Amino acid sequence: MAEATTPLERLIQLRAEAEGRRQAATADVRMQISVGMATCGISAGAEAVWAALREEIERRGLTGVELKRVGCIGQCHVEPLVEIMKRGSMPFLYGGVTPKIALDILHRHLNDQPPLESHLVDGAGKYYLEVCGGPNCPRTDNRPILQALQAALQAHGLAGTVQLSEMGCPGKCQLSPTLIVHPGDYVYSLPTPQDAERVVEQHLVNGKPVEELLTSTDSVPPFVHTQNVPQVALRQLRIASRNCGVIDPESLDDALVTWAYQALAGALTAGQPETVMQTVIDSGLRGRGGGGYPSGVKWRDTRTAAGETKYLICNADEGDPGAFMDRNLLEGDPHTVLEGMALAGYAIGAQQGFVYIRAEYPLGVSRLTKAIADAKALGLLGENILGSGFNFNIELRLGAGAFVCGEETALIHSIEGERGMPSPRPPYPSTSGLWGCPTCINNVETLANVPPVVLHGANWYASIGTAKSKGTKVFALAGKVKRTGLVEVPMGITLRETIFNVGGGMREKKAFKAVQIGGPSGGCLPEALLDTQVDYDSLVGAGVIMGSGGMIVLDEDDCMVDVARFFLQFTQDESCGKCTPCREGTKRMLEILTRITQGEGTMEDLELLGRLGHTIGRASLCGLGQTAPNPVLSTMRHFHEEYLQHIEQHFCKAGVCRALVCYQVIPANCVGCGTCRRACPVACIAGEPRQVHLIDQSKCIKCGACFRACRFKAVERGAAEQIRNDY
Repeated sequence: MAEATTPLERLIQLRAEAEGRRQAATADVRMQISVGMATCGISAGAEAVWAALREEIERRGLTGVELKRVGCIGQCHVEPLVEIMKRGSMPFLYGGVTPKIALDILHRHLNDQPPLESHLVDGAGKYYLEVCGGPNCPRTDNRPILQALQAALQAHGLAGTVQLSEMGCPGKCQLSPTLIVHPGDYVYSLPTPQDAERVVEQHLVNGKPVEELLTSTDSVPPFVHTQNVPQVALRQLRIASRNCGVIDPESLDDALVTWAYQALAGALTAGQPETVMQTVIDSGLRGRGGGGYPSGVKWRDTRTAAGETKYLICNADEGDPGAFMDRNLLEGDPHTVLEGMALAGYAIGAQQGFVYIRAEYPLGVSRLTKAIADAKALGLLGENILGSGFNFNIELRLGAGAFVCGEETALIHSIEGERGMPSPRPPYPSTSGLWGCPTCINNVETLANVPPVVLHGANWYASIGTAKSKGTKVFALAGKVKRTGLVEVPMGITLRETIFNVGGGMREKKAFKAVQIGGPSGGCLPEALLDTQVDYDSLVGAGVIMGSGGMIVLDEDDCMVDVARFFLQFTQDESCGKCTPCREGTKRMLEILTRITQGEGTMEDLELLGRLGHTIGRASLCGLGQTAPNPVLSTMRHFHEEYLQHIEQHFCKAGVCRALVCYQVIPANCVGCGTCRRACPVACIAGEPRQVHLIDQSKCIKCGACFRACRFKAVERGAAEQIRNDY
């Protein structure tokens, strides 16, 4: 092999060596078992599952089985997750796995027995087909291929079980029309409709890929990987999270095989940092930390600022309640973030980067630390990267959990060893930041998007999303939705599609009430606004902001006044106290909300709450105070009747504000079954069998257990004052 001279040639050589090591290690492997080992999976019991599988493999001397740790697979609602991939067969994803179930699954697949259907994740074991359909593709018409696939699926009786859809442009038009078969991410180039028919008959019906139509893995960008569960994969496009749940996050070889550091090597070979910066500007990539400021413009401001020493900071101080996007990206694919930092450092002229990460993320800290050390050992970070002469070092700085340190200037002060408190802007960090030097701060998800943007071009990325919001957005989908977890969807998708298609809709057949989006800085939107597009401008027009990506779904059992109080309590606790509007204003707002939830609110309180919210938003020093009133103002706007109900009727229909509800038995409906009595945790319900029961109001803690347990609608929830009057 000729000696590599350019950074790109050196990277290609490193990747070939990594592929060689992987091929040697897996030459005899007939089955690969992947266990989701991010924080969420580990907390659900994945460590015990891993240990049971490892012990069984060692006990039986199974040399043809590879046990692999991966990051977040995305399906938090069914963790722990185990994926079985066997040569000659499609992968199977199992959820809710215990050590005992893991061994059962292992034995079934080793012995070619049917999968354990009771634990297959919804849709696992089914095929999902995607045909390229970029809106600006000048090279091909995919309609004949789509029609041929539809006809072949119909002819083989697969039309009802195999999902077929168009995807965005995968960035490799020389292969078009392109077909991707999931699970397995088989990528076909289909020049004729007859080729499409062959894939259906041979691959889908007989389970044997059509080798001569498969493309080289080096010919297809790695972001085309979609999750192995069709129902969840539908409407998702994984760019930032493309490798999460796929690679071993602690293996640099795995990262290199999936094209890690390719964009960096190409940029260093070209030797034009301004081109990297302009590519990011032209792509339309905006900051994913919440503000949505154009990332490339921020880079340009830092690059052109006066001063030779410049810094780059990755903001991994993720503190929103219900948010875990950055944590999972760092735990699942740390090298993508590190490569994004190196590209940003190269573009702005920085040689030093910092990752400011919460100390509450020990697994993320551990995997980042290892990734940095591994990359430096191979010359991908540190001094003279890939022989290019470019130096870029990365250090970690642990935050102590202060939410306000997510704000740029407070974060900078924390790194400098000072108390994390914001400063007035201007000057902005791009002009005067860390130790007075020009500093660029990007969040984790923003940086994870940079390598594919640089690798595949501005036009590719700009073809995804809306006119002003390009690309995709990662959300932590949580709350009262069936499929909680990490999802990545293209900008422009509606809230309804995200919640009801990707998320599977509401749990327990409850009625949708609201979606809280954007964390403490965001707000709540009602059902009437579910068709709002997920993009920066549409969400602002609806009265909320995208924030960093928390999305909490609420149902009929949630009280919107109490939800507003919860988020305001959080921001009031996290206020640094530097400026009076935030320090004192949020405290007064919290006092008013508390009075309303306790039945002591007045209409004057409601008016004052609105005035305070608008004043605090305008007068606070930093983003924490400026957005703190958002949950309150949005609920007042969209759920005004609930505030009136609390104030005028002294009643909380959801039963959350206990001071405003009481429970009583309706004699005409009570059959004396005793279900309510057995459900009561404080034994305040008395009654003989087949006799009307009675609730002792002096002992009742208003938990609602009796109300939920009664099948005969014999327990009534009403306003506290009304029921006291009845008694």
